[in-house]
Amino acid sequence: MTHSLDPYAKQYVQFEDERTRPVRDLLAAVPQTSIRTAIDVGCGPGNSTEALMVRAPLAAVRGLDASADMIEAARKRLPNIRFDVADVTAWDEPGAYDLMLSNAVLQWVPSHETLFPTLVGKLAHGGHLAVQMPDNLDEPAHRAMREVAAAGPWAEKLKSAARTERFDARHYYALLSPLCSRVDVWRTTYYHPLRGGANAVVEWFKGSALRPFLAALNDGERGAFLERYRDAVALGYPSLADGTVLLPFPRLFIVATRK
Repeated sequence: MTHSLDPYAKQYVQFEDERTRPVRDLLAAVPQTSIRTAIDVGCGPGNSTEALMVRAPLAAVRGLDASADMIEAARKRLPNIRFDVADVTAWDEPGAYDLMLSNAVLQWVPSHETLFPTLVGKLAHGGHLAVQMPDNLDEPAHRAMREVAAAGPWAEKLKSAARTERFDARHYYALLSPLCSRVDVWRTTYYHPLRGGANAVVEWFKGSALRPFLAALNDGERGAFLERYRDAVALGYPSLADGTVLLPFPRLFIVATRK
């Protein structure tokens, strides 16, 4: 039976090469130890799971995501891998994993003060937690989301849409160091060339950060919101002579090894 991807899964993989590069960079920094069991927490449509399988080819690999539509896409992509629908905040499986990957997910999950130690607790001793999170809330695209949300007739509906959990590198180092023998934290800014001007930037964020905004609106509001957002993006990201927009995208990376 053939299933089509849901609109958000399709939107996400529209820029799959750009979205997968950070997870490959993250996994390249994981220490070269034996990986027998690995899990992709917040696996999305399975592109990050594929990268995990390349990094740990001999491991038993699993994936989980809170979105049933994303899990459906991942199962279609990797039919031999076990994927489960699960919310990481309610995930009570004890582990223990040699490698736990979470790519561009945990910024949506609250209470990092307890979440990160809980995830470390699901690692085997000497196991690795590898996390990548966008760190772009101060970029023009995100500022425009918040400004358009606050200034329109939908302001009340969108009060909580922009909420994400965010701390700096020092915070995560201090949080994880007591639990881990090694904590490696770094920040990288990628510059993604997108053809299509402001429209391309909007399409990019429709697959990620715009999702909670658009999900709270009806069809008419959604169109009006996107039109205002596109105008704001055009001001923040002027096109180059060939029509390309260079989208700066800062990301925070963490590789922590449990004691």
